[in-house]
Amino acid sequence: MFAIKEIIGAFLVLFAIIDITGSIPIFLSLKHSGNKFHPLYAALLSMGLFIAFFYLGDAALRLFGVDIHSFAVAGSIVLFIMAFEMILGVEIFKTESGGAGSTVVPIAFPLIAGPGALTTIISLRAEYADINILIALLLNIVIDYLVLRYIDRLERLLGGTVITILRKFFGVILLAIGIKLITTNLGSMIQNLG
Repeated sequence: MFAIKEIIGAFLVLFAIIDITGSIPIFLSLKHSGNKFHPLYAALLSMGLFIAFFYLGDAALRLFGVDIHSFAVAGSIVLFIMAFEMILGVEIFKTESGGAGSTVVPIAFPLIAGPGALTTIISLRAEYADINILIALLLNIVIDYLVLRYIDRLERLLGGTVITILRKFFGVILLAIGIKLITTNLGSMIQNLG
């Protein structure tokens, strides 16, 4: 069922976990070191990865005998770790950036459609209707494309301080969202056990 509140909620979760603003310094570093990337191709490839995982991820979970609520709790733990990375400025999840094929690796995967974001897309299904998640995802991919397309202008406009503030702000939001996801889904898990 179409719901603006759900779209906004899912949008904020995905925006925080994809953390396109936090990745701006990485994109700039790639560009300054001579790596070329194609914003539209990166956005389309990321969207394809998300949609594939959105529809096939549930079947994969059933294959391993895991229900959506358990997966959401596991996803929430990943959200906690990523939130701490953003807030404290530490790196727990290591990503390697290579010179060749920057559009695919590391931009489309893992910077946009990374493990945390792919986990989140499935976790959101426990909270929101599919249509609202997909609309929120599409909005995020459009923003990701615009950031990649206008990366040089963003560098001049924002500056390092603003980018750091945005990263920490969305880290706090992500932490709060992780807490909500884990409490909601733990309740459902306990009810299912009873």
